[in-house]
Amino acid sequence: MQNDQEWAEAGRQRSPRARRAFTALVVLLVAVFLALGTWQVQRLFWKLDLIARVDARVHAEPVAAPTGPIDPAEDEYRHVTATGLFDHDKTVLVQAVTERGAGFWVVTPLRTDDAPTILVNRGFVPADRSARDARLGSELAAGPVTVTGLLRISEPGGGFLRANDPAGDRWFSRDVAAIAAAKGVANVAPYFIDADATENPGGLPIGGLTVVAFRNSHLVYALTWYAMAAGLAGALIYVRRRSP
Repeated sequence: MQNDQEWAEAGRQRSPRARRAFTALVVLLVAVFLALGTWQVQRLFWKLDLIARVDARVHAEPVAAPTGPIDPAEDEYRHVTATGLFDHDKTVLVQAVTERGAGFWVVTPLRTDDAPTILVNRGFVPADRSARDARLGSELAAGPVTVTGLLRISEPGGGFLRANDPAGDRWFSRDVAAIAAAKGVANVAPYFIDADATENPGGLPIGGLTVVAFRNSHLVYALTWYAMAAGLAGALIYVRRRSP
């Protein structure tokens, strides 16, 4: 009998401590979830600002392509123009999947006067038209050309689970430095240009297929964190009210 009374007394002494510890843990988790939700709200406004700035660049009047260093955060998707001579013998085909199906990007160096050579993604060709003879009509012009399009940042390494193979001339990403090295292109700009939809002679390559899209799930994440915080807070209030 005495032992039962001692156990009961010990339980009553532990119960307040356990409740305080449980309350502290739940309050901490609620604070963490609220902080994560607020961080996602901040990310949401940052993403919306980024989308607005990029949209403004895309639809602005074209400016001369940069001849020096660039700032990816400020220059990617800038609407630019460049004039020069295409070096068709150093063209590479980069595997692509587009709204027109599977095929290749046609990437050709554009040699400009007193400026770096710029790699130009002239557009898309289907796999069955990728041979040089099949797209030769678009490469007959030997004189100066003016290219207008969007400035894009180099894509080093390769595509998803597929590394570029310069020795085998197999490309899965538009890696400016690797393509320039493989083709012996000196003084190359640290970016490439996605050509716009201006039609090429013969209809190929097909330009203007740049996809400008940014994943924006921050609002969903924020609501999820806030809902978890509200759920825990509600559970704590319920438990506290039920406790003696």
